Amino acid sequence: MEILVWTAHVSLAILLIVLVLLQHGKGADMGAAFGGGSAGSLFGASGSATFLSRATSFVAAMFFVTTLSLTYFSMNQTASESVMSVMDDTVESENAAAAGLDETSASERANNIPEVENNSIVNKIPE
Repeated sequence: MEILVWTAHVSLAILLIVLVLLQHGKGADMGAAFGGGSAGSLFGASGSATFLSRATSFVAAMFFVTTLSLTYFSMNQTASESVMSVMDDTVESENAAAAGLDETSASERANNIPEVENNSIVNKIPE
């Protein structure tokens, strides 16, 4: 169910962006740009709502519904882990691994010391 709501949410977001970009702005006329239009018509009533403005309102309302639905789904998760608990588990596992390596490497180093004869080149100090 949550995946369906996520899919609808992303689709509605993209559709909302497209609808907003397709609309014709109130101050986009050349007359308004050069002062020919009155200021009252710029911010006042623009007549009946077009199909694009009604579609934008509907898509925006549906976007808010999916947002609230996703909030509801995130509040009702049972097995949630915070970032800090995941980081604590990682640090503990790294510390345990490092402690295991230190003990193993110390015993391995003690067992793996090569035996050298007194006449070997390794024991001679260069002059």
